[in-house]
Amino acid sequence: MSNRSIGLDDRLYHYLLSVSLREADILRQLREETAAIPQAGMQISPEQGQFMALLVQLTGACKVLEIGVFTGYSSLAVALALPKQGMITALDISEEWTAIAKRYWESAGVANKIDLRIGPAINSLDDLIAEGHAVGTYDFAFIDADKENYDHYYERALQLLRPGGLLLIDNVLWGGSVADETIVDADTTAIRALNRRIFADQRVFVSLLPVADGITLALKLNEPSRN
Repeated sequence: MSNRSIGLDDRLYHYLLSVSLREADILRQLREETAAIPQAGMQISPEQGQFMALLVQLTGACKVLEIGVFTGYSSLAVALALPKQGMITALDISEEWTAIAKRYWESAGVANKIDLRIGPAINSLDDLIAEGHAVGTYDFAFIDADKENYDHYYERALQLLRPGGLLLIDNVLWGGSVADETIVDADTTAIRALNRRIFADQRVFVSLLPVADGITLALKLNEPSRN
């Protein structure tokens, strides 16, 4: 028995997957293809994708914002969980990686649910905000992109989320580096600063979970918390 989160060795991790993971064949195929490319470590874990799909269904989300697509595993997992009228606005800078994503979106029959916008995500987010009608309308958002811009993505995603919308941020434990103050590279410093900022941000109700490389869940409040 323990009153803290349990660590996962390989044996326990594989057991967790064996009694929990219900991965569609199309998701498994995408994960296996991505595993063969040098940047494969950028892909989310399958249990994280399933957790996101569960959250989408729990929250009744229809309109989703994804910042960072890579080869499309997270967007595919979410799109499969969305209702027929659901839509994902997916932002990425890479034509090469998202070409893989598009193949799988098409194969899964969910390409019509995904509006892919190629270019620097900050510019794409600013365009969405400038459109006006997008502000405060998204139900669910996921940030998994370049870490140095996490703070900028967080602020813009909050503007686009509706009150009661849920924001997920990936890699917030960054392999444990955030807890080692001797590590001061730009990515670790940016994640560490954002973690502290969100903890103090009264606009959201926050929970950081030790899932995969750490996920922050931030619920946008109707009004600032008084806690």
